[in-house]
Amino acid sequence: MQPATDKLTQDLRAVIGDAEALLKATAGQTGERIEKIRTRAEESVRVARERLQDAGEDLNGRVHDNPWTAVGVAAGIGLIAGLILARK
Repeated sequence: MQPATDKLTQDLRAVIGDAEALLKATAGQTGERIEKIRTRAEESVRVARERLQDAGEDLNGRVHDNPWTAVGVAAGIGLIAGLILARK
């Protein structure tokens, strides 16, 4: 599950980076429509950054608060994966 979470985090960071690059590239553009789109995009990037940071802190906090639960869940997933792979 961790590799999937890491990939999702990496993808979200890439999207944020691309959005920031797009905002910088269109900084010289003027017009009411462009300004509205830029404002919405800036807000979306800000919210995405906050959620990414909060999710990382939340997950880290949960593992530190309940290390044995995290170990148990990981062991259970490993056991189930092992049983499934052994059947094939």
